[in-house]
Amino acid sequence: MAAPVRRGSEFAALSRQVRAAGLLERRRGSYARRIGLTVGFYVAACAGVVWVGDSWWQLIAALVLGVAFTQIGFLGHDGGHQQIFASRRANDLFGQLLGNLLIGLSYGWWVGKHNRHHANPNKEDHDPDIGDGVLAFTTNQVAARTGRLGQAIARRQAWLFFPLLTLEGVNLHVASVLSLRKGAERSTRGGSRAVEAMLLAVHLAAYVTGLALVMSPLKVLVFIAVHQGMWGFYMGCAFAPNHKGMAIIGAGEDIDYLRRQVITSRNVRGGVFTDLLLGGLNYQIEHHLFPNMPRASLRRAQRLIRAYCADLDISYCETSLVGSYAAALRHLNSLGAPLRAGSAPTV
Repeated sequence: MAAPVRRGSEFAALSRQVRAAGLLERRRGSYARRIGLTVGFYVAACAGVVWVGDSWWQLIAALVLGVAFTQIGFLGHDGGHQQIFASRRANDLFGQLLGNLLIGLSYGWWVGKHNRHHANPNKEDHDPDIGDGVLAFTTNQVAARTGRLGQAIARRQAWLFFPLLTLEGVNLHVASVLSLRKGAERSTRGGSRAVEAMLLAVHLAAYVTGLALVMSPLKVLVFIAVHQGMWGFYMGCAFAPNHKGMAIIGAGEDIDYLRRQVITSRNVRGGVFTDLLLGGLNYQIEHHLFPNMPRASLRRAQRLIRAYCADLDISYCETSLVGSYAAALRHLNSLGAPLRAGSAPTV
């Protein structure tokens, strides 16, 4: 059992335990295997598209390629958090190649956005992942909706959640391109705008040209719709369980780092398959507390961190995958309830 510590040093004490257990050390062998298998799967999925040729069986190939894109995204996520290589330069170069070149996602834009999320998860006006968009994630956002379309979406947003995830892939591509505009907010870790633009252009050219050489124009359009829909849906389903439906921190609230990361995050129970399916994001609490911890160390860290939170009486949320989606949908549904009842939400 952890020794009693002063409130301000609680995370420092946990950090010392984690470091002493070797959980922040590089896992080179694990990542060598993971990179080889993931990139191999990506290449095989692309080769499968060529092999299938001008056939409607390409719809299955499109789904498989969507899965491959998401798994590449998980690897890019690890690189963005400096989990893989010893140097920041190597991690960022790796992330640029995977993000911009292989899946058409701006690494510089994503790193900037994701770092803001990690600094203030589920904090109003600070976390871009719960910023006001198509869906409303806070009572204030629902109350601010006066237009018919915005209110109609918020009213039934729990039902619209999963269908809208199919558009997330397109949204990521659009946001990536818009981030290249002069003055747009992005991290310099993605390289210069010119470099990112070049890599994104190469990806787009290879993607469209490759498909056009293999199948008819109609099949190309259907393939793109299915592939991008699958990628967006899978990405959204992997990230949705992490924070949706967890505690929302007010814009003016000040909560210490340990509690801020734990009470706003949700873990998903499961074994090796769940780890693979969600790219290690099922250990969201451990990941948020120690973003640079290698993916292969998260399972071991969970036992230590869960016990530490229990000693301090800090709520540690862990549920099944289905339970995590149910919690997220209940949250979205409850926000839309006042609109369905014909009244304004209470702020």
